[in-house]
Amino acid sequence: MIELEKEAAAVCEQRAFLIGFLEPDQECAVVESQLDELADLVRNLQIIPLEPEIVRLREHHVRYRAGSGKAEEIARMVQECEADLLVFDSDLTPSQQRNWERLTGCPVVGREEIILEIFASRAQTKEAVLQVELARLEYSLPRLHKAWTHLSRQRGGGATNRGQGEAQLETDRRLIKRRIQQLKDELALVRKQRAAQRKSRLRRPVVQGALVGYTNVGKSSLLNALCDADVLAKDQLFATLDPTARKVLLPGNVEMVLNDTVGFIRKLPHQLIEAFKSTLEEAVLADILLLVLDVSSSNIDNEWETTLSVLRELGADEKRMLIVFNKVDRIDPEDDALKLARLRGLFPDALYVSAHSGEGMDKLRQALADFAACSRSLLKAAIPPSRYDLITLAHSAGNIYEEEYEPDGTAQIIFAIEEKYQHRFKEFMQ
Repeated sequence: MIELEKEAAAVCEQRAFLIGFLEPDQECAVVESQLDELADLVRNLQIIPLEPEIVRLREHHVRYRAGSGKAEEIARMVQECEADLLVFDSDLTPSQQRNWERLTGCPVVGREEIILEIFASRAQTKEAVLQVELARLEYSLPRLHKAWTHLSRQRGGGATNRGQGEAQLETDRRLIKRRIQQLKDELALVRKQRAAQRKSRLRRPVVQGALVGYTNVGKSSLLNALCDADVLAKDQLFATLDPTARKVLLPGNVEMVLNDTVGFIRKLPHQLIEAFKSTLEEAVLADILLLVLDVSSSNIDNEWETTLSVLRELGADEKRMLIVFNKVDRIDPEDDALKLARLRGLFPDALYVSAHSGEGMDKLRQALADFAACSRSLLKAAIPPSRYDLITLAHSAGNIYEEEYEPDGTAQIIFAIEEKYQHRFKEFMQ
């Protein structure tokens, strides 16, 4: 994998030529918005994005994905604008990547590699560092071929009759596969430790919330505003990669723990979706999700769909959600009246806030307090041996604070559980 950020630091004002492919069934506006997002990703690596080029695809070509005539035209454009890097919004096959590099004479990367490099530069905790390294190695494994093209190869022959390049390639593959397995083992241990910490936290009668949403919508800023915290909050993509939990004291002296999560993005690399599922488990285990959207974004519909898609993959799309439109200080109520009217029609129960100016934050705190106050109640019950199914339910769906067993097997328990389950314990409550 190309060390993009190191190269960017070494070369002053490195320039990237961006290319997007327009499929026959796609709208040009969608590709344009994705290229705008790619430009933001590139800027995060301190690389200057040049004017992007959209390539219309009528059919797929094996060599460059685009036709050879269009590929040669792009190669001339790259030379004319003196680009240092060619960045594709769509990921190419390893062979297509090599073909473009031979044609243009400059490094070629895809959106996936850009995102991986950003994640690598932002990871802080041990788990995030391990996850990013694992994702990068899995991405690099099928692309090892280009690293050894300078060594001779001998076609045919047996296992002991290979050229230098082929032998080195197999050695590297074995080393990378071994490291991948080591990383998976280390991650399993780290996740086990974090699960124990989470279990300890969930034993306390505190409602859990999770901030989820597209990257750079202001989730960390909201967390700081609600909890008076100092979580890193920057106007950049993927500023937060590591899960962060903070306690917030809400109106009525109600407590809630809010968990910040990594932001979502279109075309998130498959390796990162798998690697960061554990990081996003906070969303799966939360009692309520604060689904944050940037009301000033021109791509709010796509960002909403991407967020729901990721939550669906995590199995968290059926959870109680509070829709929060952040950054209302960045829009004009008159100029954006139609946009606001449409959003209010689609999301009548949504809240409109600004973590920066404080607008609407009191309503958000009250909404969270109302949910926390009614979501769980502290109960005391005596469960007979014949109804141990209720003991299992109390453990799986609630929090147990005290549990003692009498000589006859009756369980005396003090626990908190959601309102929807409370009727099942009614005849045994004390």
